[in-house]
Amino acid sequence: MNLFSPCTLGPLTLPNRIVMSPMTRNRSPGNVPGPIVATYYAQRAGAGLIVTEGTSPSPNGLGYPRIPGVFSREQVKGWKAVADAVHGKGGRIFLQMMHTGRIGHPLNLPKGAEVVAPSAVAAAGQMYTDAKGPQPHPVPRAMTEADIRKAVEEFVTGARNAREAGLDGVELHSANGYLLEQFLNPGSNRRTDGYGGSIEGRCRFVLEVAAAVAKAVGKDRVGIRLSPYGVFNDIAPFPEVEPQYELLAKRLGELGLVYLHVVDHSAMGAPKPEESTVTKMRTAFKGTIVLSGGYDKERAERDLAAGRGHLVAFGRPFIANPDLPERLRTGAKLAAPDMNTFYTPGEKGYTDYPALNG
Repeated sequence: MNLFSPCTLGPLTLPNRIVMSPMTRNRSPGNVPGPIVATYYAQRAGAGLIVTEGTSPSPNGLGYPRIPGVFSREQVKGWKAVADAVHGKGGRIFLQMMHTGRIGHPLNLPKGAEVVAPSAVAAAGQMYTDAKGPQPHPVPRAMTEADIRKAVEEFVTGARNAREAGLDGVELHSANGYLLEQFLNPGSNRRTDGYGGSIEGRCRFVLEVAAAVAKAVGKDRVGIRLSPYGVFNDIAPFPEVEPQYELLAKRLGELGLVYLHVVDHSAMGAPKPEESTVTKMRTAFKGTIVLSGGYDKERAERDLAAGRGHLVAFGRPFIANPDLPERLRTGAKLAAPDMNTFYTPGEKGYTDYPALNG
């Protein structure tokens, strides 16, 4: 097994083991992916698999400015253009569903939407808004059990919409401090009902979403992203991390999800995941493992050869190198991205990075 060998992922045959990692780029005014989004992903269709930026299945989950949704007909039409463009270049693409939960601000939400979370605990720090610049995170409204049931259905509808639009599958974003991980972490989940208070309770919402989405669109079309030991968005490791994530991986494996995407954020300053935890998750899940976090070609080849995973996700290198797989294969020099345009509107720093032969 090496980075450029083919891989079977459910019904898909991937020509290489390079995954384009999901990256928020804030290029969808009105929360609708437009033509430049289709161009951006089509430029990167050489990846074995593209996972899109986080895309909300709910108006309540649009916490950042200019992120896309997948709940309206206009959004489905926009994603169909993206899927068609990627498939036209021979690529494969999963849509990442990300509900931001408490990581948001009312100024970024559409009319009638609200900031909700497992508990009424505000995240530390600020959220950027186009209207008034950085603003403190508000105290979210704690979700009722009716809200939780509604959120599960929103994920199901979003997944069905993604498949209707022609995307090859969906990834559930249960990492980086967003709603699904907010339920997993006792710092953000202070509930005393069946959705909190214990390892099993904190896992319940994630497992209900995963089971419902898998039933709706097929388990071989659903992956999930987890970040044990992550600290992004005011999430912190806790004493029960290892047993909780081992149980979660086991239950997700029993559901038959097509992959488990495990994120190591240590390259960005977070604690490095305990090797024992990652090993237990991999053993418990038993299926395809996607590795992620600060990878270069050499480390990717090393971890694949050691059997640590089956696919490797690359993030920032894909921003400035639309033909990243070919550059990695040939040993060509990688271009450096402009961090000043990571989250700005328009094509600059988005679709204007050239391919080597483009």
